[in-house]
Amino acid sequence: MRSSMVVKDVICASERLRHIGLSSLSLSSLRVVVREAHTESTTPAVAAAISSASSSSSSSTSEPSTSVGANGEEVFKKQTALWRLVKASLLLSSTAAIGTAAYVTYALDVKQVESKVLKLKASANVNASEDGGLLDNIRKVVYTTAIDGVVKVADVYLEIRKSLEDQVRGFAAPSSDKLLPDLRPHEAGIFTLVLDLNETLVHSDWKRDRGWRTFKRPGVEAFLEQLAQYYELVVYSDQLSFYVDPVLERLDQKGCIRARLSRDATQYVHGKHFRDLTKLNRDLSHVIYLSGHAVESCLQPENALPVKAWKLENDDTALLDLLPFLEFVARQRPADIRPVLASFQGLDIATEFRERTKEYQRRMQERKQQSRLPWRAPTISRPSS
Repeated sequence: MRSSMVVKDVICASERLRHIGLSSLSLSSLRVVVREAHTESTTPAVAAAISSASSSSSSSTSEPSTSVGANGEEVFKKQTALWRLVKASLLLSSTAAIGTAAYVTYALDVKQVESKVLKLKASANVNASEDGGLLDNIRKVVYTTAIDGVVKVADVYLEIRKSLEDQVRGFAAPSSDKLLPDLRPHEAGIFTLVLDLNETLVHSDWKRDRGWRTFKRPGVEAFLEQLAQYYELVVYSDQLSFYVDPVLERLDQKGCIRARLSRDATQYVHGKHFRDLTKLNRDLSHVIYLSGHAVESCLQPENALPVKAWKLENDDTALLDLLPFLEFVARQRPADIRPVLASFQGLDIATEFRERTKEYQRRMQERKQQSRLPWRAPTISRPSS
């Protein structure tokens, strides 16, 4: 009787433990306690009942944990896939935005971008109407919202780009809008001859055994001394001043050159330094730019006077050959030098000027000969009676 009651108590306890979710380890502990408490009265039937109760309880408690683990792993996989999708979307959006900004910066200037942004703002002013259907109104709202977002991003882009261009312009533009001082009153009408330095007046060369050396072009000193009587001579180089000044101090010991302009006076455009003659504070109709790379290094090619670039040829006479033409211009003082230079475009100016001079002298000689012929009075015949 007593053993049957113990069996019933153990079974009831195991069922309760199973319902409240205790593990098989707790049931095993309970079984040990029951054995110790009822050692004498416990029969084999009681032991079998306790063992079956603990095994059934352990199996019933293990099933829910397995199902919960499977569900958690599935949720984790879904969250991981969703996070990867979000990262991929952000990466694609960022790449598209950067690519668009790069293309717009390369293809359009600030004014063009501003005009397109204004058009976008105008197209965004679409209001939902009561006459339209629900679907049309939803489309209008979505379209307006999207355009507003694009416009805000474009406004931020414009602000950043303007700020950056202002900063770059400060480094790229010439150091002053008036690179030369005003001419003195008695110098009104004088021509300004702007000279490049490298491969025009000098040439710098490097060799391993001696390093860098700078050589004077043949005839350069006579060229400067002769033209200083007629022109305002200005050297305009794209080199730094710590290179230009020492070279000119040795080259121009007689002080023929009135002004020196170096890299900080150039205009930086697309990775290259250009001479901007509009910043010289001179009338461009009276400015000549002489260089071995005249057209490609000046922003005003109509003022360019090309000369052969000097590469250390010992028999070079290009500067001296130009003296007659430049002296003629200085004496004649044309109202605008640019049409004169345009008439020599594509020709060797020194050779062409000699030919034109010979032709002019030939014509003048013919006129003189005609004027020296004896003058005969025309005969007037009387009408016959």
